[in-house]
Amino acid sequence: KCRTGPLDIVFVIDSSRSVRPFEFETMRRFMIDIIGNLDVGPNATRVGVIQYSSQVQNIFSLKTFFTWADMEKAINSIIPLAQGTMTGLAIQYVMNVAFTTQEGARPPHKKIPRIAIIVTDGRPQDRVTEVATQARNAGIEIYAVGIQRADMNSLRAMASPPLEEHVFLVESFELIQQFGKQFQDKLCGVDVCAQQEHGCQHSCISTPGSFYCECNPGYRLNVDGKTCSPIDACADGRHGCQHQCVSVRGSYSCRCRPGYYLSQNKRSCTLIDYCSFGNHSCQHECVSIPNGHYCRCRSGYTLQPDSKSCRATDLCNGVDHGCEFKCVSTEGSYHCMCPEGQQLQADGKTCSKCGAGHVDLVMVIDGSKSVRPQNFELVKQFVNRIVDLLDVSPHGTRVGLVQYSSRVRTEFPLNKYHSADEIKKAVMDVEYMEKGTMTGLALKHMVEHSFSELEGARPLSHNIPRIGLVFTDGRSQDDITEWARRAKESGIVMFAVGVGKAVEEELRAIASEPVEQHFSYSADFTTMTHLVENFSLNICPEEGKGETEIRSPCECEALVQFQTNTVAILQSLTEKNILWTLCPLYRLAPTVSLTHSLAQMTARLEDLEKQIANKK
Repeated sequence: KCRTGPLDIVFVIDSSRSVRPFEFETMRRFMIDIIGNLDVGPNATRVGVIQYSSQVQNIFSLKTFFTWADMEKAINSIIPLAQGTMTGLAIQYVMNVAFTTQEGARPPHKKIPRIAIIVTDGRPQDRVTEVATQARNAGIEIYAVGIQRADMNSLRAMASPPLEEHVFLVESFELIQQFGKQFQDKLCGVDVCAQQEHGCQHSCISTPGSFYCECNPGYRLNVDGKTCSPIDACADGRHGCQHQCVSVRGSYSCRCRPGYYLSQNKRSCTLIDYCSFGNHSCQHECVSIPNGHYCRCRSGYTLQPDSKSCRATDLCNGVDHGCEFKCVSTEGSYHCMCPEGQQLQADGKTCSKCGAGHVDLVMVIDGSKSVRPQNFELVKQFVNRIVDLLDVSPHGTRVGLVQYSSRVRTEFPLNKYHSADEIKKAVMDVEYMEKGTMTGLALKHMVEHSFSELEGARPLSHNIPRIGLVFTDGRSQDDITEWARRAKESGIVMFAVGVGKAVEEELRAIASEPVEQHFSYSADFTTMTHLVENFSLNICPEEGKGETEIRSPCECEALVQFQTNTVAILQSLTEKNILWTLCPLYRLAPTVSLTHSLAQMTARLEDLEKQIANKK
């Protein structure tokens, strides 16, 4: 066996028509004998075979077989091509295909010799000099074996230097087997590692006529080609250690910083829970930190100087409680309260104005190109802020959403969703349309489809208010006058919201009377959230149902109640500066303006004073 080191060998066999059948059988025997004396295997010598004539045929590649028996069977199955002699084409195939890593050749850094053995009996019908030079420059060592009629000049043009060691001419096919024994010695040579002082620090690997050094696992070969250095396994950054990587002879281990311990995966670190030791003496909560712990009080309590005990605090005075109406402190906590007739919302801070109201609300939002994607996300947040104000349910408020640009699309109708959470999720899933601004077409769609009973609007006979809210940022590309008029004539209360370059004239044409109460504008998208507070009452219908008890306004109890309510409303109007139009005192109609409300209250106060004076 040839045991001077692993090789990658490809036999390139001439099967042109000049090679007679019995001669080709001799070439088979030549290859089988050579392979039989090689130490073949995936980590030893790998062998591939191709035949050529006017074309090239791969018999088996370097990755196909790793036993002599399999290779012998494949070689004996070769059917000669019996055509021309395109030797240059075969060398090109060897360079571009046969010796690639995809076909089983070891990578160049492994320094496994790549050897091509070309066996031919004639003169090439194409050029071989240039392509053979390219193959040799690519690191392929070429042996040229000519038989009988082979052209010596062509053999010398193909072979690697020195030519006397790489060019062979056999007089006849009958002598090729005898030549095979000589070629075997030339191919394998001597075990250089065993015959001379190689100087390798770890391992010496023999190759035909030479050798190279290899290092043990965990080491890399230095530039001198002989000595070895430990590999820093931490240097490539792929170790995955959360805190520290420690390199150890080509491998590594992970280490944690003080105050942490290594988890079971041997990479991540977990904080040592000092609180679990049970000796912290914290009255409320113990918080572990690296190398220790500290005590923390529950919300509404203050840590005392001993750093362990806690005492309750008046949170309404000490924190930004966020209560819309009133904050009430309790021991260690607080809660928010709302005025009589209003409900505390789910956030526990704001007061609901529409708890008992039923409306069918359709919002029509501008999805034109001028809005831009980042602003469209703000529009969706604005829509969800309005939804937060509503009591959404199948029998309460219903909400639909329409988007428009050059066309109109119903995102979801009034009867699609039955809770605020469902609606808000659907709103955030809406995709931006871009393109034009056909506001008139959107109004037509809203009137003809969105408020139809088919899409969930309740019959007009039920007296459920229908509210349309149109949001736009620019001038419409079609006429909005007719369908804005039709919308209001059909009983829809129209609100218009403009941002940026929205045209005030169009907004006013869309809005219901009084226009000032149903039209709003913001300079840009980032500041439009203040409009939600205005809409919070404007889109609410009358609160509650049923009859109101009529009592004499001169009764002391009624007078006191009226004065209390009046003061509360005036204080609210002063603090918040919002329009109380849909939910005013004593269930006033939804379209009464702020000025009208104040005038009515003033007139009633004067009337009460006159009645009291007359009784005296």
